Amino acid sequence: MRWLLGVLINAVLFIALSGYFHGFYVENIGAAVMSSLVLSILNILVRPILILLTLPITILTLGIFLLVINAITLVLTDELMGASFEIDSFGMAFIVAVIMAVVNLILQKTVFRK
Repeated sequence: MRWLLGVLINAVLFIALSGYFHGFYVENIGAAVMSSLVLSILNILVRPILILLTLPITILTLGIFLLVINAITLVLTDELMGASFEIDSFGMAFIVAVIMAVVNLILQKTVFRK
């Protein structure tokens, strides 16, 4: 249930951020939910591999490189989704990854607190 709520929160974030940034485009709410599902699957399958491969640089940057990994998964989501979910550049993906990380952190500390 918590995973599904996270997917829906990310979909709402995608819609909100696409309205705010011109370099980030989501076609409709269905595309937002689908891209959020794709992102969550990539976070389950690909993200751990990327973390292991980049462990030395992640340690050197005290974990900040994880934001780059989040941006990479967003770019992969863009590639898999086609024209319904577009990110213009890696810089835009990084900005979206940072905003999503901050919002998810706030929600974890407030809404999902046990």
